[in-house]
Amino acid sequence: MDGQLPEDCLTCGEALMGVFPVKPQRFFADLSLWNNSKEEPMSTQIFVNLPVKNLNQSIEFFTQLGFEFNSQFTDETSTCMIVSENIFVMLLTHEKFKTFTPKEICDATKSTEALVCLSFDSREQVDEIVRKAVAAGGTTYNEPQDHGFMYGHGFADLDGHIWEIIYMEPSAISQG
Repeated sequence: MDGQLPEDCLTCGEALMGVFPVKPQRFFADLSLWNNSKEEPMSTQIFVNLPVKNLNQSIEFFTQLGFEFNSQFTDETSTCMIVSENIFVMLLTHEKFKTFTPKEICDATKSTEALVCLSFDSREQVDEIVRKAVAAGGTTYNEPQDHGFMYGHGFADLDGHIWEIIYMEPSAISQG
């Protein structure tokens, strides 16, 4: 792949540079679809799978928060939201999600199925993403939490999934 982005991914990579600390060339070089070289092992990646009632509304909601989507993994039943170079969220229609589990899908507006927590580079970024989420139709479920070394807030998306957003002082991370 020689460090070049696929033509249809330039917008995605450029948008990520403004929102997340991701170098798009490294992000796309790490994906096995674009890097079939055996020279470097791929980093472990995480794919969080969330059921959504209305895929198009969910895509619009997360687009308003600044997230981009990998069109190669998007169809009428699912999409791949890019969080960082190794973190992705698969938004799946209920019908598609049911093909992966024999269990019932919980109503995230009434029960907690999981807490998704993302870290950001500043308190301001935490507040900004929560502000964008509320403006796009999400809700907050608590007040911001300031623990000195760590600051957090969060939102519930259109389906009630809880997204915790945190900033941790770098010195607190290095002290363990």
